[in-house]
Amino acid sequence: MKLCVIGGGSTYTPELLSGLAGKKAEIPVNEVVLLDIDEERLNVVGEFVIRMMKKLAPEIKVSYTLDREEALSGADFVVTQIRVGHQIARHDDTVFCLQNGVIGQETTGAAGFAKAMRTIPVLLDYAKDMERLCPDAWLINFTNPSGIVTEALIRFGWKKTIGLCNAPIGMQKSVAHQFGVDEKDVELDYVGLNHLGWVRNISVKGEDRTKEVLEKLAPYNATNIPELDYDPTFYHALGCYLNGYLKYYYLEEEMLESLKKQTKTRAQVVMEVEEELLAYYRDENNDEKPESLSKRGGAYYSHIALSLISAIYNDKNEVHIVNTLNNGAIKDLSDDASVEIPSVINKTGAHPLTAGHVDLSFRGLLQQVKAYEQLTVEAAVNGSYDRALLALCNHPLVHSAKKAKVLLDFFIERHGLQLK
Repeated sequence: MKLCVIGGGSTYTPELLSGLAGKKAEIPVNEVVLLDIDEERLNVVGEFVIRMMKKLAPEIKVSYTLDREEALSGADFVVTQIRVGHQIARHDDTVFCLQNGVIGQETTGAAGFAKAMRTIPVLLDYAKDMERLCPDAWLINFTNPSGIVTEALIRFGWKKTIGLCNAPIGMQKSVAHQFGVDEKDVELDYVGLNHLGWVRNISVKGEDRTKEVLEKLAPYNATNIPELDYDPTFYHALGCYLNGYLKYYYLEEEMLESLKKQTKTRAQVVMEVEEELLAYYRDENNDEKPESLSKRGGAYYSHIALSLISAIYNDKNEVHIVNTLNNGAIKDLSDDASVEIPSVINKTGAHPLTAGHVDLSFRGLLQQVKAYEQLTVEAAVNGSYDRALLALCNHPLVHSAKKAKVLLDFFIERHGLQLK
């Protein structure tokens, strides 16, 4: 089996491959090719990974290349983890948004729009190459904003795409830890979109433990910053275990003020961590995954990616929370909307479990964010200025048509977006 990693120069890559070494019995990969456009980073990460894998799994051939043809030819699985514009683009978008009184978070905030606009055309171009070079491959997308990118790929580029995010597995593991059970003993009735998820019911070993979880985890009291904690009255009124990114919506003003007070953007923090990681990777004496990789973010990245690949390859019919097309699962959204939802995974892909209608208390937010996401997909695929402007006007965190235009015009100039 051949695995191609698009964005193989990412500092995440050692995490993915070290996990692969631990799952070689159920995922018989014998070749991994790392593909990137940044030659310097690819060389550094590629050489480190080769040293690491010689120690962990010498039977797996690892190589790296700038050549798409070489990397994609005959691949069975393709993992995407690219960052168009690098961290500096993330930083610039975040700062400009904050200067205009808008949350600039790169997936949930308006900066997520900019990231989607510069990323979707690139991945659709890769999809064209895949048609010719690996027409039967499954594409596992980790590139953010994962839900928007996954929808664009499935609808307009590569139908055999499944998107992943580490937030749901993090929630599942938290529940498992509280009850002292394995994560597989925990079932989450998770419904929503990427970074916009509500857990309506929690089952531990088949028993409903929702009320206990809401009290035990005290997620409304989960930070060291009191103003960023939910009031328990609100939390229990809603009656759901919430994806952490919902704070950008439910506590928008408090989150915005907190972001303005930070001395560094998340992008700046990550750039510092990446310099540390790359320095470690450059040292030819190092051949083990560094502990500092945990600072990079993306906890459980390797675990969920490889578990998904195993479920597809081995036709397991396991339930995983993934990003896939709705196909009637959530009655309040269109069939062609990407959703983040428990799905049965087997050799034919992801099959979302029926979720019915969502409660009126969060239906409006769900539908508004999805409208913004689908307008963003249309704008990116068609290069439409009008749809791009309307996407930002529909974003719940932008609030003003005038502000939406200011943001859009900045994104066009900063990233060279080709819109008409």
